[in-house]
Amino acid sequence: MKPRSEKSMELYQMMVKRGYPEPFCDEVTRNLNTDWTAQRMIGYLSHYQKLRLEDIADEVLAILSDRSRIMEKKAAEGANARWNEMMRKGFSCEEDE
Repeated sequence: MKPRSEKSMELYQMMVKRGYPEPFCDEVTRNLNTDWTAQRMIGYLSHYQKLRLEDIADEVLAILSDRSRIMEKKAAEGANARWNEMMRKGFSCEEDE
């Protein structure tokens, strides 16, 4: 797993300060270890004073699901761009003479 980002560490401190158990905070920030995912959780938590652990876990899953969908979309867009380029230029196959 990749190391935690600066925002992820900020999220960890925010959750500990609000009284959530450290092992839980650690697990959340290990999974939300990018600035984008951590910022999404920080935004979510900023709307509430205290949430149940289950609610936070549900939001972690939703954020990770969104991230996965975005990554899949970007991969598909990249493949589509390559395919369009091949269609434009043709399928030339150079053979060694």
